[in-house]
Amino acid sequence: MNRGKGYTGIEYLRIVAALFIIAIHTSPLSSVSSTGDFILTRVAARWAVPFFFMTSGYFLISRYGRDAAELIRFVKHTVVVYGAAILLYLPVNLYNGYFDRENPAPQLVRDLIFDGTMYHLWYLPASAMGAAIAWYLVRRLDYRKALTAAFLLYLAGLFGDSYYGIVQGIPGVGGIYRFLFQLFDHTRNGLFFAPVFFVLGGCLADRGVRDRYSRRVCLENGLCGFGVSFALMLGEALLLRLFHVQRHDSMYLFLVPCVYFLFRSILYFRGRRPRYLKTLSLLVYLIHPMMIVVLRLAAKALRLQGLLVENSIFHYLAVCLLSVGTGLAAVILWERWRPLGTERPDGRDRAYTEIDLGNLEHNARVLQKAMPPQCRLMAVVKAEAYGHGAFEIAVHLDRIGVKAFAAATIDEGIRLRKYGIRGEILILGYTEAGRAAELKKYNLMQTVIDADYADALERQKVEVKVHIKIDTGMHRLGIPAAECGRIERIFAMKYIHVCGLFTHLCCADRLTPEDTAFTKGQIDRFYDLLAVLQADGIPLPKIHIQSSYGLLNYPDLRCDYVRAGIALYGVLSSPRDKTLLELDLRPVLSLKSKVVLIRSVGKGESVGYGRAFTAQRDSRIAIVPVGYADGFPRNLSCGQGCVAVGEHRVPVIGRICMDQLAVDVTDARDIAVGDTVTLIGGSGDNVIPAPAVACAAGSISNELLSRLGGRMGSSVFL
Repeated sequence: MNRGKGYTGIEYLRIVAALFIIAIHTSPLSSVSSTGDFILTRVAARWAVPFFFMTSGYFLISRYGRDAAELIRFVKHTVVVYGAAILLYLPVNLYNGYFDRENPAPQLVRDLIFDGTMYHLWYLPASAMGAAIAWYLVRRLDYRKALTAAFLLYLAGLFGDSYYGIVQGIPGVGGIYRFLFQLFDHTRNGLFFAPVFFVLGGCLADRGVRDRYSRRVCLENGLCGFGVSFALMLGEALLLRLFHVQRHDSMYLFLVPCVYFLFRSILYFRGRRPRYLKTLSLLVYLIHPMMIVVLRLAAKALRLQGLLVENSIFHYLAVCLLSVGTGLAAVILWERWRPLGTERPDGRDRAYTEIDLGNLEHNARVLQKAMPPQCRLMAVVKAEAYGHGAFEIAVHLDRIGVKAFAAATIDEGIRLRKYGIRGEILILGYTEAGRAAELKKYNLMQTVIDADYADALERQKVEVKVHIKIDTGMHRLGIPAAECGRIERIFAMKYIHVCGLFTHLCCADRLTPEDTAFTKGQIDRFYDLLAVLQADGIPLPKIHIQSSYGLLNYPDLRCDYVRAGIALYGVLSSPRDKTLLELDLRPVLSLKSKVVLIRSVGKGESVGYGRAFTAQRDSRIAIVPVGYADGFPRNLSCGQGCVAVGEHRVPVIGRICMDQLAVDVTDARDIAVGDTVTLIGGSGDNVIPAPAVACAAGSISNELLSRLGGRMGSSVFL
């Protein structure tokens, strides 16, 4: 969810981290002060690798996700880089006699999985393994429990690293660690070391959208926390060194808060994302041991060992210069010569929807403010959230605190659970009774559509949560309000747990005297039923009556939920609709495409199927690659619809095709190929409201938006 933001602090600190890692492997102060070098390389520089883990976790680890595709992509990329690095250092391994031992296979397997075939390459398998563990923990346990589990792994690794001297003599415990060290050389690996930092990165990403404090306060708190944590880690390291407790010196207890607060601080710095830095930092990390070898060979050939090798400070600076220079040259060459198609398209090459999540959040807040006290928003996200994208809409609403959702089908509900939505989910429509086990497995609440359906669910002998639908006059789904006995019998069933009662107001969108009287009759019948149930000693579950128009025209009803659908997406169903409450709702969706061709058509020539348009003058016709298969109604053909291009409003001419349409741009001479075309929505003064488009097509916004085709490019989320 964070992709695309310009986190300049992260990007620049990647390079700093890579230079600190070079310091670990070159000991810059070794010829000056052994204690100073220990503090620099074995304490101060230890934040660098965890920072890389945390950065990956920040952009990868989330409780939300359509599937494991992002994790798989990350692991595949890491494995490919690891394979390339192994090949790069193969000559060095051969020169060092890596394969000369009697049976190199066991050691090779250990190195490939845990320790790396070169001393610094352990980071790559650790990154892949740590990401997989963290992803699994967060998706199964959520952040708090996942962080606890990951930290326990870290503690186990800690006693195999800096605190090994404490446990090595303990009967049983020491033996466990000695066994582990036959499987790998260090607990500083992907099993014990990496997961906690991946999870912490995910925690910060999740918390960022809900943080109550300003970025400056987070910066100040982060720097303060980093200073205190680093001081404690320094004291910890010096004490461990004094008492000779350490087996290795990569893992400290206070390293975890130290990296956390440092990472939190740098999130303050945002702006235009610098090019190359991400790739450059990885290259510097990977190639710096090779640069050490090259530098030593060059120093020997030039007889400059005293300056470039024995002088630790100059040695470090020279390795940094060589590594950064070589890495930068490689990046520039790659950018110039890389194959076409290596960049992922942004989805705007044809037709796409633009979703303003800021407007969505605004609408949710406005609706919540209009609700009676103690009433909660139930976000209706059926039909791909009315065509807006169920995953992004539900995830964003969940992030900002909306914890009740409604879907139309059980499969929509299951997808929400798999996306990571953990709040209440009500299935508004019919579900086959035989799928009761799935309702329980995914903790979904099913609508009871009539009394016989309740019996069918009960016969499954599976505990199911339900909301009972009450028919108060719409005569669609539900048990008639007058049949109190049948409703009460459902409350007494063994396997059905009634969590809610609700009805639907069928003409709450109209305020004519007749419709108002009918709606009030529905409301009265529902509340009369509640009174009877209470009189019969049945505790009332959660109740809800209002959908979007129910809230806008009958805002004073006392309920536990408002089922907000079309209003949540910032539009009304029809431009003719008038409501008692006039809320500041903002459209969330825009449908856009672009001009791909402009052609001249002479007077008397026709355009499109059936020659439905004949030019009455010499004309300029623009072709737009979007059609009725994308959800733009064919009813808007032949001048019934229009689109916006820049400041111009131009008519649709001829018949809308399955995949494209034509517009007349004769009077807009500045329109050119590549210009953005807005078919629905937009911003500024030239907005085309969805209700107006739907009305021109003889429909309503609900249908128009929910039918937008899935074959369009990836939605753009603002």
